[in-house]
Amino acid sequence: MNSDVLQGKWKQLRGSVKEAFGKLTDDDLTQAEGSTDKMLGVLQERYGYSKDQAQNEWDRFVNKYGNDSDQTKSHLRDASDDLKDAAKNVKNAAQR
Repeated sequence: MNSDVLQGKWKQLRGSVKEAFGKLTDDDLTQAEGSTDKMLGVLQERYGYSKDQAQNEWDRFVNKYGNDSDQTKSHLRDASDDLKDAAKNVKNAAQR
């Protein structure tokens, strides 16, 4: 996946990145902003990876998640459903 595509899909992939790299914080992901170079730096910092090791781990992630548009769509649908449920809960709570 090239850098432009990564930046375009960054918001959809953030959840998958956090699942794959559990040590990363929301601030780390915000710092990376969909940039491969920045992401590699964050992985090196959080995990103590060498540059090559960070690249290998990131490539493994991209191959697993980055090229799977159906999975991305599924994640978006799930997030949309979660938001709808939350809105219903807020509405119900406000009516009480």
